[in-house]
Amino acid sequence: QVQLVESGGGLVQAGGSLRLSCAASGSIISINYMGWYRQAPGKQRELVATITSGGSTNYADSVKGRFTISRDSAKNTVYLQMNILKPEDTAVYYCKYSSRPDYYFWGQGTQVTVSS
Repeated sequence: QVQLVESGGGLVQAGGSLRLSCAASGSIISINYMGWYRQAPGKQRELVATITSGGSTNYADSVKGRFTISRDSAKNTVYLQMNILKPEDTAVYYCKYSSRPDYYFWGQGTQVTVSS
């Protein structure tokens, strides 16, 4: 089992910034990927950004140039720096850990609200 604890969500005005953190603990396998997904009311959960244990990153087109994902492997922690936030970024943000397709875990989610 892997436990994920997210923090850093909140309310911010459009154009502002927030930084999300996700700390993983438990049965961590060294080769893995971690990522952030989000789900807005009435919409499906969507990928925001992922990062592998080797440092390769992937971003949704809607956040490229505004969001940056990074990780501290020693702390098993992944971060999402979100800049130039827009109202459409409002959602519950979930952290995900995976080391193979059938072995993955989700965090409890953290609310991000961007006011116009």
